Amino acid sequence: MTNNPMNTSRNVIATLIILLLVLATYSALTMPDRRTATERLGDAIHDLPKGVDKAQEQLKDRTPTQKLGDSVRDAEDNARRQ
Repeated sequence: MTNNPMNTSRNVIATLIILLLVLATYSALTMPDRRTATERLGDAIHDLPKGVDKAQEQLKDRTPTQKLGDSVRDAEDNARRQ
């Protein structure tokens, strides 16, 4: 089998692009919570009608992945109630 240099370079470029996308996704999902104390308090007050537990979660330092997990659980709970 003959290795075509054009195919090899395309494979390398495709692999690098996929690797960059994976790293970008990982860094976006694990970035620290950069909300100020005032923003956290505002979010907690906004979520207070949903329950004290939901409001308390807003005061904690959470990554976007943790927030996404909370949203998924909330959606499941809402679907079960209906």
